[in-house]
Order: sequence, then C-alpha cells, then structure tokens
Amino acid sequence: MSQLVTDENQTLEAACAAKGMRMTDQRRTIARVLDAATDHPDVEEVYRRASAIDPRISISTVYRTVKLFEDAGIIERHDFRDGRSRYETVSEEHHDHLIDLRSGAVIEFRSEEIEALQEVIAKRLGYRLVDHRLELYAVPIDAKDKDRS
Repeated sequence: MSQLVTDENQTLEAACAAKGMRMTDQRRTIARVLDAATDHPDVEEVYRRASAIDPRISISTVYRTVKLFEDAGIIERHDFRDGRSRYETVSEEHHDHLIDLRSGAVIEFRSEEIEALQEVIAKRLGYRLVDHRLELYAVPIDAKDKDRS
C-alpha cells in the first residue's frame, strides 16, 4: 500500500505540495476532482469531470497526472473486476470495499470483526499482518434470492 497517507483534512493538492510536486493549473484541477470524488472514478470519468471545469485538459494529461499521483503514493488504484482502474485518495483511516456487480457501485465499509479475524489468521499461520486489502463482490439480495436462503 502507499507510503504517504493524507489526513482527512489535508487536500490532495496540499499532499502534492508536501511531496514537492510542481502544481500546474491542470494538475490542481485534477487533484480537486479526485478530492471531491466519492465514487472511485476511472481515468475517463476524471477526465470528463476535469474537462468540464477546464476544457484545455486532455485525456493524456489526466493519465499522466493520475500516474504521477499514484507513484507519489497520494492516490490508490483499484481494479474492481470491471476492466478499468479506479482511483481514490489515500486516507489515514483504513477501509474495505464491497462492489455491487449489478450497478458497479463501490461501497466503503469498516468492520472491526473482520480486522481482528485477519490478525488472528495471520498469527495462526505464523505471520504478522502488515497490510491487506479486502474487496467483496456481491449482488443485491432480491425477493428470489431471499426465498432460496
């Protein structure tokens, strides 16, 4: 996982400055789009949002900037089995993801029980857990599914 963790009140733009990154107007716009995102957008969606703010931003600028931010450890890339990389800012608070396979929605959650169980499993196998990523892939329970339970 990433080395730089941004605190909840620090903007992506401030994290870039702390890393000594030169911030152009276009990079600032892309950073603000990523900061405002609540839905783990892919590069094309970041481009759509950023170019609505600044029409001079090209898709290649978004690709380069996202890669730069990822390499600096201030955003994190996820591959949620939908064929596209999706991004979120790195935060101090760990969370996991549940991906709705029907809608593509990504739901962030935290479970102390899961966190504790992962520690127990690692220890039982002779390891000290240093990091993990949990992604649950699911479909909504509908009336037909409930009848089968």
